[in-house]
Amino acid sequence: MAGRMTRVAVALALSIASASQLRAASLIEKNFWLSGPRYDREMPACDFPRALDRVIDGFNTKESRFWNSPLHIVGIDNIRQTALMSWAAQAIPRRFCSGTALVSNGVKHQIYYSIAEDTGLVGVGWDVDFCVVGFDRNYAYGPNCRAAQP
Repeated sequence: MAGRMTRVAVALALSIASASQLRAASLIEKNFWLSGPRYDREMPACDFPRALDRVIDGFNTKESRFWNSPLHIVGIDNIRQTALMSWAAQAIPRRFCSGTALVSNGVKHQIYYSIAEDTGLVGVGWDVDFCVVGFDRNYAYGPNCRAAQP
């Protein structure tokens, strides 16, 4: 009986503690633990060869591994920057780009990609996120790669 009462008391105490109001971080917490990222707002240009290689390699891997397709990107041309979003002080800076991808079946498709700072492996370096119109088979970016655009 005493064990049951103890469990009920602990459960009641935990439910009251979890229902208490959340509070903002104190000055000390902000200065030492929640300092936030330090962005330099430095990302490579849209036509940077390593960025284009990451797009091409990512597309080729996705097509062969997940869709069992022999298609691959042969080249990307008409590359241009569509937006540069530094946003607020704590937001991840991104460079939005677009171009035309020539796929191995001979058809050209519009491609949208963004280069974001500090999104590489374990938050080090930049990384690329891309979408090729007509190849977003699971609609991860919505119709016509809408979510990959600024």
